[in-house]
Amino acid sequence: MLIKVPSKDTTTVVAALSRHVLKLPATLRLSLTWDRGHETAKHKSFTVDTNVKVYFCDPQSPWQRGTNEKHQRPIKTIPP
Repeated sequence: MLIKVPSKDTTTVVAALSRHVLKLPATLRLSLTWDRGHETAKHKSFTVDTNVKVYFCDPQSPWQRGTNEKHQRPIKTIPP
């Protein structure tokens, strides 16, 4: 799921992600793995709002989120 957000601040990112995750079927809302960026600092409020467990990759271990890393580079090259 891709969500375009106006800024990378944690409040904006977590609010947008919470709104969109709640639209998914319950069977797809079991867990989410995030990287360790500042935009995910409010992960606890995300879990409270959505009842989705949040996990984090080990530092400098992008292979633990392989699908995300595989698709991130092509997406960044799309013009705004």
